[in-house]
Amino acid sequence: MSEADFTTNEMMTVAAARMLGDGTVCFVGIGLPSQAANLARLTHAPEVVLIYESGPIGAKPDILPLSIGDGILAQSADTVVPTHEIFRYWLQGGHIDVGFLGAAQIDRFANINTTVIGSYHRPKVRLPGAGGAPEIADQAGEVFVIMHQGRRSFVDKIDFLTTAGYLDGGDAREKLGIKGKGPTRVITDLCILAPEPGSKELVVTSIHPGVTREKIRAATGWDLRFANEVIETAQPTQTELSTLRAFLARTARAHGDDR
Repeated sequence: MSEADFTTNEMMTVAAARMLGDGTVCFVGIGLPSQAANLARLTHAPEVVLIYESGPIGAKPDILPLSIGDGILAQSADTVVPTHEIFRYWLQGGHIDVGFLGAAQIDRFANINTTVIGSYHRPKVRLPGAGGAPEIADQAGEVFVIMHQGRRSFVDKIDFLTTAGYLDGGDAREKLGIKGKGPTRVITDLCILAPEPGSKELVVTSIHPGVTREKIRAATGWDLRFANEVIETAQPTQTELSTLRAFLARTARAHGDDR
């Protein structure tokens, strides 16, 4: 398979999906996280348990949900419980292995902004907000973040701290008594990043096929560093691509887009 046979978005989704092991209990965000998590369910991890904020447990949607309130989630779930039970029992009770989140902005210590671009009181853009992300990043065993990489999203200083990553680095999370490990992987359309042991600063650990270090640096708003050992991300398999494309095609048809 040549590099031209898949898009950067497909590479990102496939790379993120591979992070989820079979049987993992995953608290899923809407959008790119949901796309990747469901690809995992449809390929190598059929026993992954997908939990959404609105209450579905073991959701198995045939199409990509538009929101946490999309009926397809409840219809396809093993069960549906009240939202407060999702947070109080499942999340705070330590039953969530992975929180899968997206972000509008992220900094070198994996702190996330999904609230505003610009000043909080006079924002250039008002974003969807926190939702359950702060609690997920606090209480889940670990967190995966999936997002497009560019200088407007990978910034030296986020405009608003919505969700804590590693704060100012080092043992800052532990000092505040935050339970979960925090973001252990950030998957983008260019590469995969992970927190460096000790400093907790994000470093590149894997580069997607056809992407150069210069391109990654140019798409980052801080002086990005690379791990001592950097690998090339394995290309998507034909099964991964055909499954993802079929899933997105069903979604488009269901939403009235036959393109």
